[in-house]
Amino acid sequence: MFRPLFVFIGTRYTRAKRRNHFVSFISLTSMIGLALGVVVMIVVLSVMNGFDHEMRTRVLGMVPHATIESAEPINDWKALADKVKRNPQVLAVAPFTQMQGLLTSNGNVQKVLLNAIDPVQERKVSIVDNFMKQGKLDDLVPGSFGIVIGDKAATKLGVKMGDKLTFVAPEITVTPAGMFPRMKRFTVVGIFHVGAGELDGYLGLTNLDDIAKLHRWKPEQVQGLRLKFDDLFKAPRTAYEIAQTLGEHQYYARDWTRTHGNLYQAIRMEKAMIGLLLLLIVAVAAFNIISTLVMVVNDKKGDIAILRTLGSTPGQIMAIFMVQGTVIGVVGTLIGAVLGIFAALNVSAAISALEGLIGHKFLNADVYFIDYLPSQLLAEDVLLVCGAALILSFLATLYPAWRAARTQPAEALRYE
Repeated sequence: MFRPLFVFIGTRYTRAKRRNHFVSFISLTSMIGLALGVVVMIVVLSVMNGFDHEMRTRVLGMVPHATIESAEPINDWKALADKVKRNPQVLAVAPFTQMQGLLTSNGNVQKVLLNAIDPVQERKVSIVDNFMKQGKLDDLVPGSFGIVIGDKAATKLGVKMGDKLTFVAPEITVTPAGMFPRMKRFTVVGIFHVGAGELDGYLGLTNLDDIAKLHRWKPEQVQGLRLKFDDLFKAPRTAYEIAQTLGEHQYYARDWTRTHGNLYQAIRMEKAMIGLLLLLIVAVAAFNIISTLVMVVNDKKGDIAILRTLGSTPGQIMAIFMVQGTVIGVVGTLIGAVLGIFAALNVSAAISALEGLIGHKFLNADVYFIDYLPSQLLAEDVLLVCGAALILSFLATLYPAWRAARTQPAEALRYE
């Protein structure tokens, strides 16, 4: 059917001047619409991939994949860690103790989740050491009551390196003079910036021994173990299985799906739904080819009649117009793919430049879990979008080509 002659005629019809210039205009807009649809799909899917990637690497690189805890303080966490690491899914284990409260300085107040860590072990399960703006985790020396906070919290409290701030625990101390909240002075020894508003604003790090003193525990006692898994999606089931096999004490597991699972699932759902909606935009642009080809068929009825009288079969006539519509689809898709790839690779820098120019942040860290627009271009997304656009473009050629094939030469030449 698709012989070289009819391919040549079909491509020539695509670029030939027509008596009806409106048909040429519709053909051009169909190509532009298809290209824009492909561009938008590639860029939006890349941005959604970026959010997904940042969620997995930054946010879930800071919060535990899972924790093993007990109702009572754990006395020998190293022995417990050895048992946990026997599971092949566990990459690393680190002790922790948490305490919620308030940080105050110069009349400023900020809520905080104080996470007590062992700096050496924490590097194995957390990426916070990669995002230190000032200071380092090793400055969290036992007994020094040092604290590492996010830059957002530091700005709100008005503190910098070496400044003092007060931690107010949600507990009271009974003295002969009355009841007073339990408070402790800390020294800022480090400031980090992860880019996630929740972590930069509300997370604080200190040494295990210092929090043990606030809890009035022994120095080696900890609240639980933080686990890092080879596959974070296996964390819920694996952590539960580990907790059930640890023996005499009553241990329980918590995993990241309880704290950030809804957000992650929302991102995945939004990507699927937005992709579907944008595919409809591409479909509308592709099916504009139908109206274009119908007008071309009406415009070329005389040519069709001549070809039929010269011996062309209906299948060959159909092939001519299928080639023409496919050429429009291929050109529009290729243009859209090139522009979409370029835009996806540069959208983060472009948005950052625009924010700097107008002095406004599009992603507020108080609302979103990150304060910048990420983008991750995946080859499979580009291939999927381009493939869908080409298939829809091809399908759009079938009806007009079929109408062209049914054209009767005598009827078409009657008014020529």
